Amino acid sequence: MKKIIFLIALSSFSLFSEAQQVKTPAASLKAEVEQMVGLTDVEYEYSRPNKKGRVIFGGLVPYGQVWRTGANENTTIKFGDDVEIDGKTIPKGKYAIYTIPHEDTWDVIFYSDSENWGTPEKWDDKKVVLKTTAPVKKLAESVESFTIGINNLSDNSAHLQFMWDQVLVDITFHVPTQKIANASIDGILSNPRADANAYYASANYYLQSNGDMKKALNWINRAIDLKQGESPYWYYRVKSQIQAKLGDIKGAIDSAEKSLDGAQKEGNKDYIRLNTESIKEWKKIL
Repeated sequence: MKKIIFLIALSSFSLFSEAQQVKTPAASLKAEVEQMVGLTDVEYEYSRPNKKGRVIFGGLVPYGQVWRTGANENTTIKFGDDVEIDGKTIPKGKYAIYTIPHEDTWDVIFYSDSENWGTPEKWDDKKVVLKTTAPVKKLAESVESFTIGINNLSDNSAHLQFMWDQVLVDITFHVPTQKIANASIDGILSNPRADANAYYASANYYLQSNGDMKKALNWINRAIDLKQGESPYWYYRVKSQIQAKLGDIKGAIDSAEKSLDGAQKEGNKDYIRLNTESIKEWKKIL
């Protein structure tokens, strides 16, 4: 009987303990961010300490020493594809980001072991996958919470940025968008059953990325043919731009007029405006 009473008491205490756990915010809140750059997935995790009126760089974060680049466990970044920094390749995978702040520059280090709490107990240079140096830029206003961002996005690159207090440091990394896109195009268009949308998407990508315009023209013509007599005005818009890049201004105007006619029938004001402006500009060239 005493054993039963003891077990009941223990169970009650356990339930009481769970119910009475104090909830308080962490001193440095954790952030998990996913960002697509071109066709490459990038994920990063870090903890965000606050300034709280302290001297940060040269104070809380000493100059010339390896910093965990945040708080608590490793700040990590995961690349879905190989990327390039300063012409050097970082293989796809997950890395810890360490930095060595100086007054005018930062060293940014990608470290293969991402399972440390803070900095490694024993630093191993063999685990440094890449190290680069970037200048410090002064911000007009102070950033209270340490922030890592991926900004200035393009199809082929982005800036990895570190911001705290009045300091901004960024490094540019490049992603293999063109390689991935071309492989996708080659694979899809090699199939005899590729549809109009596949040819249109391929032509539009080449147009936007300054690819082979002759290939792009063949693909957009094929896309239009596959529509079996339909007149998709957005297809003709892309065709007109490709023809203009190839120097066929007369053909570009003809395609733009077809796009304009279709846009007017559908009431698409954006395409009406775009085609009207292009036709006006191209007629000045003739």
